[in-house]
Amino acid sequence: MGVLLIGSGGREHALVYAFSRSQAAGDIYCTPGNGGIAELATCVDLDVTDHRSVIGFCENNNVELVVVGPELPLVDGLVDSLEAKGIKAFGPTKAAAQLEGSKAFTKQLCSKYNIPTADYEVFDEAQGAQNYLNDCSYPIVIKADGLAAGKGVVIADDQAQAQQAVQDCFDGRFGEAGTSIVIEECLVGEEASFFAICDGEYAMELPTAQDHKCAYDGDIGPNTGGMGAYSPAPIMTDEMCQRTMSEIIMPTLRGMKADGMPFKGVLFAGLMITSKGPELIEYNVRFGDPECQVLMSRLRSDLLPVMLASSNGGLDRLVNEFDDRPAVTVVMASNGYPGAYESGSEIKGLEEAAGDADIMIFHAGTKIEDGRVLASGGRVLNITALGETVLQARDKAYAAIEKIDWPQGFYRKDIGWRAVAREQETI
Repeated sequence: MGVLLIGSGGREHALVYAFSRSQAAGDIYCTPGNGGIAELATCVDLDVTDHRSVIGFCENNNVELVVVGPELPLVDGLVDSLEAKGIKAFGPTKAAAQLEGSKAFTKQLCSKYNIPTADYEVFDEAQGAQNYLNDCSYPIVIKADGLAAGKGVVIADDQAQAQQAVQDCFDGRFGEAGTSIVIEECLVGEEASFFAICDGEYAMELPTAQDHKCAYDGDIGPNTGGMGAYSPAPIMTDEMCQRTMSEIIMPTLRGMKADGMPFKGVLFAGLMITSKGPELIEYNVRFGDPECQVLMSRLRSDLLPVMLASSNGGLDRLVNEFDDRPAVTVVMASNGYPGAYESGSEIKGLEEAAGDADIMIFHAGTKIEDGRVLASGGRVLNITALGETVLQARDKAYAAIEKIDWPQGFYRKDIGWRAVAREQETI
């Protein structure tokens, strides 16, 4: 089948990598793509906010399935427009994408269907929120309701910080995303990422993962889109996965269907594993980045039939197979990220770094000019490795990084530290 992938990051390179190994794949297109994706797919320049242009491209190029990588086109209703023209799409409708597009929507769904999550209140004006803060326990979490590129969440240690976060939202710091806010209790425990591919009724569980949000070693510094990840997440035991499916994922699917918004696509649950068990922090309605990179490096079965079944139904008749070995991905980012950074520096040594069969280098912010790989974004490369243990996979990834010549980049040197510590405890 002809496939069009929407997106340009490391997540999309990992998905194209999976598509390139699929027996079901015909021509593979990506918009806008990046330097690494261009080696496996035809990159095209489409305005994904212009749904008619995307539809026209699909009709003119025999595209049978559109896979939407990032959240913005999903929340914008691209899937609805495609399906109205008879073009299959992997991802939720605009209504179902509210699970990521509105934190208030998700919290209210959790309340309605008894899905474990933090206690919360929703506010659409500043004074009510400020009054509420007078009686809160701290720390507390302030969230802009809408999409804020991962920057709309503040964990406030005291009332003064909370009041400032509230004021920032209503003063327009996050644009339309902050016109309504959620204030919720701060859950205590260990975070993990749980993924399931859904067809509106059935959920196919995928391997777990854990990412590192902070920019610097020791989980300090500003939050980022993710500086690395590993899979599986040791905190997610078989029992914890079963509880997540029965207490969080399946009640969500049943609730969304009952409310007339059946969910199809990837349901990505950000979890906090507390003393009570798994609790939902938030939902994303697409693969995580960089979690997708470790999942796709472990995938051994054909992803495209699964994605098509997510759209058509019948997902329960298929299986996904994954390598038992753990995977680790380390993000190489431009100096200065997540703040200001310079683009255009050359990256050398990638072929040598990828010489091991267990190493995969997924591009994020790159472009190719005159045969040279140039940095063109904040997060630039994802050095991904498989190993018999997390420690071995991590060591392989860092050994590959040592072969990359890019002085203008940096990376964390402690990715996977929680999992490595657990491994060493069992020795």
